[in-house]
Amino acid sequence: MRKRHRWLVGSLIAGAVAGLLTGCGTGDGDVGETGEPVVMGTTDQVQSVDPASGYNVGSWMVFNNVFQTLISFPRSATTPQPEAAKSCSFDGGRSTVYRCVLKDDQKFSNGNSLTSEDVAYSFERTLRIKDPKGPSYLLSSIKKIDTPDDKTVVFQLKAPDATFPMKISSSAGAIVDHTEFPANKLRTDNKVVGSGVYTLESINRKEAVFAVNPEYRGGAKVQNSGMTMKFFRGDQLGLKQAVQDGEVDLAYRGLAAKDIYELETSTAKDRRGVEVVDGASAEVMHMVFNMNHPVAGKLGVRKAIAYLVDRTALVRDVYQRTAEPLYSVIPAGITGHKTPFFDKYGDRPQRDKAEAALRGAGLNDKVKLTLWATPIRFGPGTVPAFKEIAQQLNASGLFDAKVRSVSLDEFEKGVAKGSYGVYAKGWIPDYPDPDIFVSPFFTKENVLRNNYASKRIAGQLIPSTVAEPDRLVTTDQFAEIQSIVADDLPVLPLWQGKQYAVARDNIFGIEWSLDASTVPRFWEIRKSEE
Repeated sequence: MRKRHRWLVGSLIAGAVAGLLTGCGTGDGDVGETGEPVVMGTTDQVQSVDPASGYNVGSWMVFNNVFQTLISFPRSATTPQPEAAKSCSFDGGRSTVYRCVLKDDQKFSNGNSLTSEDVAYSFERTLRIKDPKGPSYLLSSIKKIDTPDDKTVVFQLKAPDATFPMKISSSAGAIVDHTEFPANKLRTDNKVVGSGVYTLESINRKEAVFAVNPEYRGGAKVQNSGMTMKFFRGDQLGLKQAVQDGEVDLAYRGLAAKDIYELETSTAKDRRGVEVVDGASAEVMHMVFNMNHPVAGKLGVRKAIAYLVDRTALVRDVYQRTAEPLYSVIPAGITGHKTPFFDKYGDRPQRDKAEAALRGAGLNDKVKLTLWATPIRFGPGTVPAFKEIAQQLNASGLFDAKVRSVSLDEFEKGVAKGSYGVYAKGWIPDYPDPDIFVSPFFTKENVLRNNYASKRIAGQLIPSTVAEPDRLVTTDQFAEIQSIVADDLPVLPLWQGKQYAVARDNIFGIEWSLDASTVPRFWEIRKSEE
């Protein structure tokens, strides 16, 4: 039997691995150019290199490696640790004051000193620009920022927010040089100045080239002398061929499920010197319902769909078991996970209950419905998955469903206008806490744009859970949120994914980029001579 790397992360309870963080490194980073340069292929696209925008995986791969945050997640950790800061803490258990003190001698790649002015500027700039494709909503709890001296940053929050440290450890907290980025608009020349592990030397439609940043002062230990990201822009077969032919050293995200399955089950000769590396993931896929739509807005229609969708067949036939059925908005492995959709709607199609739901809504004819998807943004399996679901609905004789696949730009415009009744939404968490699977979806200004509002969830449960420092105490409230969502059905959870990379057998350290913090750590990847 061939060697197969598997790296799994257990239950993501904040603080559970705190004892494992000794030695993760919070002092000066080792930025010596050790090891060979690495070439990575991906089908993800970089929407922006300005951290006030670009809220997608491709862009965050740039941000996480070029910019620093005050605190960050060390490998395999679920609690953030100091990075550009030497300390960060609340002024008490439920305080609205969060105070950080910067390390000494922090510098940007251009040699400028990194001060509290840059930190405050970065957060205020993202909030001021409020780019619709950016992460400003993660910072919405900030009321004001004070900088009493060059090294101290004091965040005044609107209300207690125990998740704030996790939010600013994501790329939403990326620190930019205030002399390099305009205050009121995005930088669009693809030039980047940061203080992270790497510098972005160049980027175009074909590739992004990174070099080790000699000014880096954080905790990362660099295992290579540079990284090149090659963009395959939806060409899954080309990406597979490139890693097998040695044109790229590894493929991170974007391989088709059938290709991963074939590589996992093939002989050493057929694999041609590559290995499959997998790890835990909290990536999820939902079917979203527009609550104002004349068809999808009917609860009976949504219930009928919930009774008919066969997730087991979906992950088996479309995703080749590279994903798992999901029965809640909070995925397995995250604090508070329950299975209310399984409890209420089962795990196999129930035509009689689906028909009863439709008849109860006054619908006696086949329900005509269009399922909207986009082919790349949420993974290459999105359109095939929606076609499988349409077939499942139509097989019941209760629906006349079809799938429309459109470009990402058209898809986002259609969602924003409320033109779609049913559409896909993939989600990769910014931090490993149940809040990130709830607050972005079910508060007033949510990312789903599906016109769903629950006073109980948005007005009471979310503020209460956000304020609680002990995340274990919130499990009953998150259970109630999950139950309400299963009753109201603004979304239908479909699957929870795994993270996969395919690499040449002389590539090591990828496992540290495949944990549930979702941080792609280029610096951990090492290439040896073949």
